[in-house]
Amino acid sequence: MDHAAARDEVLPRRVLLEGCTNLRDLGGYRAADGRRVRFGQVFRAAALHALTEADLVLLGRLGLRTVCDLRGEKERARAPSRLPEGGPEVVPLPIEPTVGAALRDILARAEATGEDVVGLLGQAYQAYATSKLPQYRALFGLLLQPERRPLVFHCSAGKDRTGFGAALLLTALGVPRETILEDYLATNRFWDGHAALPPGTPPAVSEALKRAHAPLLEAALATALRGHADTDAFLEAALGLDAPRRAALRDSLLE
Repeated sequence: MDHAAARDEVLPRRVLLEGCTNLRDLGGYRAADGRRVRFGQVFRAAALHALTEADLVLLGRLGLRTVCDLRGEKERARAPSRLPEGGPEVVPLPIEPTVGAALRDILARAEATGEDVVGLLGQAYQAYATSKLPQYRALFGLLLQPERRPLVFHCSAGKDRTGFGAALLLTALGVPRETILEDYLATNRFWDGHAALPPGTPPAVSEALKRAHAPLLEAALATALRGHADTDAFLEAALGLDAPRRAALRDSLLE
């Protein structure tokens, strides 16, 4: 695809794999200064444990140097990533899932609802925006190193922990909030929702778990920014992106 065509394509640009339905390039989005995010530098994904041989060939063509795994320790142990031989370095940045035990309690109740699950997910998102910010700060530290890119970061579904990370990155690059939300919600088109749920899980509960919910992301971003004079002040205080580092990040990832 030539450069002009790439600018006109429907975003996000998805990488079609058999064993991972939510791998996509974060390139192509226009920032406030008129530049666009470079293709082929940063990817977001769901878990990479079920890749086929054909997938490994395609993944190898991306030239990935770093895989940032946001899954918890037990998640990684249950489903180790399958990557091209001699391929990228895996860097664990564990954000332990907080939904599991509470979800079992919810599912044990006959009257469990989708609203219950969304409330539970909301608690997790608030943690991303507060106690889990150090993991995202570490992610930005890697993104600032040219030798670490191309880089992919992922969790299990590529939806919640990954979605918040992508929102932080696009915010740091100056991409408008409306576009950030569109990227976040693209999971609802791409991810196949393969997560195993107990037999008899109410359909509304299953649907709520599988979907990306814009209000949760918006609330988490509001929480993250609270107490800071502006977005730049948040980026510096919480993610280590002072003015020189913000400029370096943008110059390396925008064109």
